[in-house]
Amino acid sequence: MGGDGDSYYGKHGTPQKYDPTFKGPIYDRGCTDIVCCVLLVVAIVGYVVVGVVAWTHGDPRKVIHPTDSRGQFCGQQGTPNEKKPFLFYFDIVKCASPLVLLEFQCPTPQICVSRCPDRYLTYLSALGSASSLDYYRNFCTSDYGATRKAPLEVLRDRECPAMLIPSTPLARRCFPAIQAKKGVIMVGNETTYDDGRGRRRNVTDLLEGARKANVVLETRQLAMKIFEDYTVSWYWIIIGLVIAMVASLIFIVLLRFLAGIMVWVMIVMVILVLGYGIFHCYMEYAKLKGEAGSDVSLADLGFQTDLRVYLHLRQTWLAFLIILCVLELVIVLLLIFLRKRILIAIALIKEASRAVGHVMSSLLFPLCTFFLLCLCIAYWASTAVFLSTSNEAVYKVFNESSCPFSGQTCKPETFNTSNVTKLCPDAQCLFAFYGGETAYHKYLVVLQFFNVFMFFWLANFVIALGQVTLAGAFASYYWAFKKPEDMPAFPLFSAFGRALRYHTGSLAFGSLVLAVVQVIRVTLEYLDHRLKAAENKFAKFLLSCLKCCFWCLEKFIKFLNRNAYIMIAIYGTNFCTSARNAFFLLMRNIIRVAVLDKVTDFLFFLGKLLIVGSVGILAFFFFTQRIKLVQDTAPPLNYYWVPILTVIVGSYLIAHGFFSVYGMCVDTLFLCFLEDLERNDGSQEKPYFMSQNLRKLLKKTNKGQAEA
Repeated sequence: MGGDGDSYYGKHGTPQKYDPTFKGPIYDRGCTDIVCCVLLVVAIVGYVVVGVVAWTHGDPRKVIHPTDSRGQFCGQQGTPNEKKPFLFYFDIVKCASPLVLLEFQCPTPQICVSRCPDRYLTYLSALGSASSLDYYRNFCTSDYGATRKAPLEVLRDRECPAMLIPSTPLARRCFPAIQAKKGVIMVGNETTYDDGRGRRRNVTDLLEGARKANVVLETRQLAMKIFEDYTVSWYWIIIGLVIAMVASLIFIVLLRFLAGIMVWVMIVMVILVLGYGIFHCYMEYAKLKGEAGSDVSLADLGFQTDLRVYLHLRQTWLAFLIILCVLELVIVLLLIFLRKRILIAIALIKEASRAVGHVMSSLLFPLCTFFLLCLCIAYWASTAVFLSTSNEAVYKVFNESSCPFSGQTCKPETFNTSNVTKLCPDAQCLFAFYGGETAYHKYLVVLQFFNVFMFFWLANFVIALGQVTLAGAFASYYWAFKKPEDMPAFPLFSAFGRALRYHTGSLAFGSLVLAVVQVIRVTLEYLDHRLKAAENKFAKFLLSCLKCCFWCLEKFIKFLNRNAYIMIAIYGTNFCTSARNAFFLLMRNIIRVAVLDKVTDFLFFLGKLLIVGSVGILAFFFFTQRIKLVQDTAPPLNYYWVPILTVIVGSYLIAHGFFSVYGMCVDTLFLCFLEDLERNDGSQEKPYFMSQNLRKLLKKTNKGQAEA
C-alpha cells in the first residue's frame, strides 16, 4: 500500500513540506518569464503601428455610404454629392448579370441623386416637354449638356438613362417599387414598361435585377428593423440590465450571510423556472392545434427574416418543450446523485462567502476587467474596419458584348481616348471595387490575421490579469492565521501591483498559448464554412475531428492556466513551474477535485441560470405586453425577441461577472486548502491555516474518499 502511494506521488510530483516561514503569498519575489514580457511589449508596439497605418489609409465612409461609378461617396458632407444621398442605377436589369456576383458591381452607370424617381418616363418622351426634361436632368451625369448631342448620342455615351422607373430607396439605393397584387408582379400599377428604346419589357426583369443588385437585401431589411427596435427600446433594455445587476448583487450579498439557505432556494427556483417554461411551451403548443398553417415544418418554411413567423408553428414550441424537458431532467438527476456532495460544496461556498466579505472590493473588480476588455474589442473592431477600407478605388472595363479587354483595369480620365473604346464601342470604365497593387495592399490579409491574433492575446491577458489579482487577494485571506488581523490592508491592490510588476511575462506566456489555440480554432471554423458546399466527405470528417480536438485542448488550457495563475499569485514562480505544480497538486487530490470543485461550478451555473431565467421571463412578459399594469408603456416593436435576447445575453454577462469572483475565490481556497493539507497536519507544531468550517469539510471529504 505504502509502495503504491510512493509511486503515485512520484508520478504526480512531490507533496509540499512544512515550512515555518511560509505565511501565504510571497512578497520577496522576482520577475518571471521576462522573454515573454518583452515579446508582448514588442507585439503591442507593432499592433499600435498597424493601427496607425490602418487609420492613415483606411476610410470607414466606404462602409457607410454607397459609391457611384466614379468611386465617389453619395451623401458625404463637404463634397458635390452632399445633398445626393441615394445611388441610382441607369439600367437595373443589367444587375441580373453574373458579373454582379463576381465583381460586386453592376455593369451599368451609377450616379448619386437627391431622390429616387417616382414616375415612368423615357428620355425620348421627356425631350417633348421642358418640365419633364428638367426633371429628367436630375438622373443624368454631370457631363450632360456640356455639348449639344443628338438624343441617340446621349444614350450611347450613357450621359442619361434610357428610362426612369418608379423606385423606392432601400439602404440608400434606388430599387424599383415592386409590389404584388393578387399574385401579379407590378411596378407603379403596370406589368410592363418601355425600356426607352421602343421595346416593352416585363417588370419581372426588374425584379431579377433588383435581387442581384442587392444580394443581401433581406438581411439589410432585417438589420434596419433591428436597429429601429433598439432605438425605441434601449432605455428599457438598460432597465432590464440594471435589474439583473441588482438581482446579482442581492444574491451575492445574501450568499455571504445565508449561503446554505440561498443555495437550496436557488436550486428550487431553477427547477420552478424551468417547470414554468415547460408549462408555457405546452400551452402554446396546444393552443396552435387546428390553426391554419401551424403544422408547417421548420424545414419546409426555411429561413425567414421575420422570426415571429416561427412562433406560429407548433413544431417550434415542441422543440422548445423538448429542450426544456431534457434540461430539467438532467438537472434533477444531477441533484439526486450529487446530493451528498452538494452539502460539502455548500460548506466551501460558505468559506468563500467569508473571504469575499473580507475583500468586498473584489465584487467591483470585474468592472475593471470588463472595461479593459471593451478597450480591446473597440481597438480590434476599429482597426479591422480601417484595414478593410484602406484599399484604393479600382476601375475595370465593363461591356455588354464580347470584348478582349473585359475585366481589365482602366483609368476613367484616359479611357475615352484609349484603344479600348475603338475596339469595343459599348465598353465602359466603371468603378469595380476597392483594392490596390502596393506592398501594403498585398499584405492586408496578413495584417487582418495579426489583428485577430493580437485581439485574442490581449483579451486573454486581461482575463489572466483579473484572475491572478483575485487569486492573490483570496490567498492572502486563506494564509492569514488570524483572520482578518493578519491580512494586508489592501489585499486586492497589493495583488494587482504584484501581478503587473513581477508577472506580466508569465501572464503573457499563458495568454499567448491560449491565443494560438483560439486562432487555430477560428481558422478551422473559416475552412469549415468554405467547405460547406464541397462534396468531399473525408475532408469534412477530418475537419470535424480537428475542431473537436482543438475545442478540448482549449478547455484544458483554460483549466490549466486558471490554476497556474493561482500558484503564480501565491509563490511567484514562472508559468511552466506554476502550471506543473498546480496540475500535480490536483492530480494528487483528484477525488477531492471531483467532489468539491466541479460541484461548486455546477451550483454557480444554476445561480446564473436562475438570474438569467427570471430576468428573461420578466422581459418576455413586458415586451410582449402581457403585464396589464405596464401594457401601454411597452414600446411598439418589429421583433420583440430583439430586446429580450439582448436582456438575456446582458444578464448572463452581468451574472457571470459577479459569480466569476466567487468561482475564482472557490478555486483559490481549494488549491490553498490542498496545499495546507500537504504542508501541515493540524498539530500545535504544524497547525492548519484553514478555518473550523473547512476542518469539518476535511472530515467530510476524507469520508467521501473512504467511501470511494
